[in-house]
Amino acid sequence: MILSSAPSAFPGAWLLALAAVSAYVLAAFPGSAEGRRLPAALGVGVLLHALLLVLDIGGLGSDGGGARLGFGPVVSLTIWLVLVVHTLESRLVPQPGVRRVLALLGAAAVLLAWALPGEVQSGGSPWAPLHWVLGVGAYGLFGAAVLHGAMLDAAERRMRGRAGGPPRALGMPLLQLERLTFRFVEAGFVVLSAALLLGALNIPQWRWTHKTVFSLLGWAVIAALLAGRKLQGWRGRRATRWLYAGALLLLLAYAGSRFVMQFVLDRPLE
Repeated sequence: MILSSAPSAFPGAWLLALAAVSAYVLAAFPGSAEGRRLPAALGVGVLLHALLLVLDIGGLGSDGGGARLGFGPVVSLTIWLVLVVHTLESRLVPQPGVRRVLALLGAAAVLLAWALPGEVQSGGSPWAPLHWVLGVGAYGLFGAAVLHGAMLDAAERRMRGRAGGPPRALGMPLLQLERLTFRFVEAGFVVLSAALLLGALNIPQWRWTHKTVFSLLGWAVIAALLAGRKLQGWRGRRATRWLYAGALLLLLAYAGSRFVMQFVLDRPLE
C-alpha cells in the first residue's frame, strides 16, 4: 500500500505520503499570495505521489515479487495521471480553480491508497503488466477528458447567462477546449481498445465477469459517442453526457470490481 502498516512495507513510505499530502493541501489552500508558490507545491505533490506509486504498485519492500492492483492504488494512479495532464497544461493556461480541486483529489488519492491498499499479486500472463498499464492509461485519458468536459459544460452555462464577448474558458476559446476534450476521448478509446484486445488474446478461457461486462459496455458507449460526433455532429451537453456515462462504466469495470471483490465479497482479486 502507499502508506502501509504491514511489516513488508518500504521503509519511510509514510513520510513520503505525509509530504505528498502536505504539498497537495498547500497547493489547494486559497491564500491571497498565489505567485509561483502554489503551482510549485502542486508539482512537488505530483512528484512525491509518483514515487509513492512506484513503491506501492511495484510491490517494493514486500516479501517476494509482484504488484499491488487493489482499489486504492488503481484510483490513486488514475488521479495522478489526470494531475500530470493538468500540471503540463497549466504551464500554458493557468487554471487556479481547477488546480485547487485536483490538489484536494490528489491528497485524497494518497490517503485512499493508504487505507485500501490491496494485496501484492504475482504470476499470471507475461502480458498482464502491459494489459494493466494500458487499462490504467485509458483511465487517465478518460479522466482528463471528463475534467475538460466538466469545464466545457461550466463555461457554456456561464456563457448562456452572460451577453456579449467571445465564448472563452480557461483562457481559450470554447471550440478549442471542446477539441482538446475529444482528443483525450479519442486517445483513451485507442488505448482502451488495445487493452481489451490484449486481454482477450491472453485469456485462456473467456468468462463474462463483472469487469468484462462493464469494460465492454464502457467501450461501446465511447464508440457510440465518437460515431455520433463524427456522423451526427454531437456537441455540447449531449456529447458530454455520453462521455460521463462511458467513463462511469469504465470506473465500475476496474476500480469498482476491485472494491466489490476486496471489501464487499472479501474474495481474492482476479
